[in-house]
Amino acid sequence: MSNTASAPLYPPLYGASFGQAIARFFKKYATFSGRASRSEYWWWFLFNFIVGIVLYVIALILGFVQVDAATNTVTFGPGYWFVSIVGGLWGLAILVPHLAVIWRRLHDTNKSGGFFFLAFIPFVGGIILIVLLALDTNPAGARFDQAA
Repeated sequence: MSNTASAPLYPPLYGASFGQAIARFFKKYATFSGRASRSEYWWWFLFNFIVGIVLYVIALILGFVQVDAATNTVTFGPGYWFVSIVGGLWGLAILVPHLAVIWRRLHDTNKSGGFFFLAFIPFVGGIILIVLLALDTNPAGARFDQAA
């Protein structure tokens, strides 16, 4: 962790570890310029997925919905409110950096960050974006780098 810990933030970090990718995600909170390596993006994606699973399991443990057998009514349990509040705050906290890392990942494939908007095409847009995010690094993407 000696060389990569002191690595500058502006170039992509190829072969980033799980911890390095998460740290860079938050350090480059609203940086839309530059590039992000595949490992930076997909480790972040995995981390965010795990957070979602943990919130869901907590909701199940706390009781997502409660059914009153006597009146046959369904009410939201504490699990619903916990996930709604914590999940909503988490979503707000990561909205801008998540968009920024997608933008930088597209730059690493030598695509404009504006390709993100393909995700809004019904049915196929999300698939197209995932394919673009999974592409290998294109050296021509260095045009999006900023000077040291």
